[in-house]
Amino acid sequence: MIEPDGIPGRDDGSKSALRRALLAVRSGLTKDDIRASEAALGRRALELPELARSRTVAAYVSIGSEPGTRALLDALHARGVRVLLPVLLPDNDLDWGVYRGPGHLVRAGRGLLEPDGERLGPDAVTQADAVLLPGLAVDGRGLRLGRGGGSYDRVLARLERSAADPALVVLLYDDEVVAQVPEEPHDHPVHAVVTPGGVRRFRP
Repeated sequence: MIEPDGIPGRDDGSKSALRRALLAVRSGLTKDDIRASEAALGRRALELPELARSRTVAAYVSIGSEPGTRALLDALHARGVRVLLPVLLPDNDLDWGVYRGPGHLVRAGRGLLEPDGERLGPDAVTQADAVLLPGLAVDGRGLRLGRGGGSYDRVLARLERSAADPALVVLLYDDEVVAQVPEEPHDHPVHAVVTPGGVRRFRP
């Protein structure tokens, strides 16, 4: 685990402070940094057995300085994997659509890119064999820090209610694996984190 310099941990008790610090580090990344990380991240993720045996993967389209997912999406699509992408609903819940290639993405609110075509409903994610989660950090217990909108908390709660058990994987930069993030009762640990530098698992 790496604890980034200047990034607060559990002691300050503040998810918002940790988010601000992590986003500040991301804002300093160059386009070259992001491209290089995307290529390495895609290679690492494609080596995961959890993805190799998946027929349906719920993922997302990275934007801005997020760890890049587009090369990974295209590689999964080329393998014949059914890739589901989120569609943000007005109440911050997520609907889902099928990824049909980069030419089938449309711009949406908050700068997001979403799939065109049929909407499958919020419960479509329960069909996934693996779910790739966005985040800002993950700690040694597998607890993920999101952006605070609550969309993926709803996804994880929906998976739990349906008794679905997909592999939960967070894609991050190397220095976003931290010692500890503030914990809340609704937090769900993930199963693995993939960074350009490697993979860490939190359950067998």
